[in-house]
Amino acid sequence: MNIVFRKIKDGDLEAIRNWRMLEEVTKYMYTDPELSQEDQERWYRKISTDPTCVYWILQVDGRDIGLVCLTNIDRLNRRANWAYYIAEPTLRGKGLGKQLELNILYYVFDVLTLNKLCCEVFAWNENVISIHEHFGSKIEGRRRAHICKDGQFQDIVKMAILKDEWEQIKKDYTRIPALFEE
Repeated sequence: MNIVFRKIKDGDLEAIRNWRMLEEVTKYMYTDPELSQEDQERWYRKISTDPTCVYWILQVDGRDIGLVCLTNIDRLNRRANWAYYIAEPTLRGKGLGKQLELNILYYVFDVLTLNKLCCEVFAWNENVISIHEHFGSKIEGRRRAHICKDGQFQDIVKMAILKDEWEQIKKDYTRIPALFEE
């Protein structure tokens, strides 16, 4: 398996828009967008000039299959948030999430030398909570009725892993090294 975290370019906007509006992607996200090409271009201009975030197309064996991002990168406090989705349904449940998680942990802690990586997950998404816990993230809290999705208020679980926790567990896993475009 060849994994590349390829920096987003303007030619990716249509694919990202299409992925973002897939029901199996959108159900895990805070919003249900009706995105226009103009919306995508505005979003791209914003993230392209924001030093506190980086967005990649996740590429596996030469195929673009999803999106990964680091946001709220805080160099002073050495922390960031992350999120991802795999838009290609045939690649879900095949161990790719494990490699994605191991590689982002490696990048955040061993390349960027941050101290903390955070994420948020819908409380009902027990599979993803379990995956993050498996790779060292701890539940730090719960935001009750925090997001209104489909007319229903949803709880959000806040999770994070610290650099020293990563140092303790990384030897227990085999990471297929990915290429990260800067």
